[in-house]
Amino acid sequence: MVAEREREVNGNGDGERTLIFTYGTLKRGFSNHPLLQDLIRTGDASFVGTYRSAGKYPLVCGPYRVPFLLNIPGSGRSVHGELYSVSTRGLARMDELEGTSRAHYERLPIKVVPAREGEAEEAEEAEGETVAEVTCGEAYYAHRNYAMEMWKKNGKRGLRCYSQKETIGYVKRKDRPQNLTFLDHIRFFLAAN
Repeated sequence: MVAEREREVNGNGDGERTLIFTYGTLKRGFSNHPLLQDLIRTGDASFVGTYRSAGKYPLVCGPYRVPFLLNIPGSGRSVHGELYSVSTRGLARMDELEGTSRAHYERLPIKVVPAREGEAEEAEEAEGETVAEVTCGEAYYAHRNYAMEMWKKNGKRGLRCYSQKETIGYVKRKDRPQNLTFLDHIRFFLAAN
């Protein structure tokens, strides 16, 4: 098993790096990926590869088609995404984007395995499949204060992959009503019929 944190190899002097599993708008080709591109340019992040969660987790869409990974192990499906090695400085910027200090998301451990090419479109992996290489990283999960309600609101059905299809209707932060907080948007979404 690969360690959750790895020693920095590029020498930019800020110590350990954290493996971050991205499953939504931080992935390549999605609206928040420019942050990771900037971190890669400054040496604060590097792309590791395409991975999937080793276990099943719910991946759902909330208000404005924002993706949420829910920390409800065993529910949902194996979630596909990308793994990045991120410096402490880069992690601070990602935490700010994800609102970890404001109870939007929580950065918590997740076990992931390399995804095979085209696997996201294939049928669910066979039960009991042996996996050669499990990597421990972290992911941004919906905050526990609203995660279970989000799961129920989505009919306890989760996605395997946040793809371009799921982004239809996605609204960027700058285009959302600015008089409401992110948690207000979530509250209204959960309360709507």
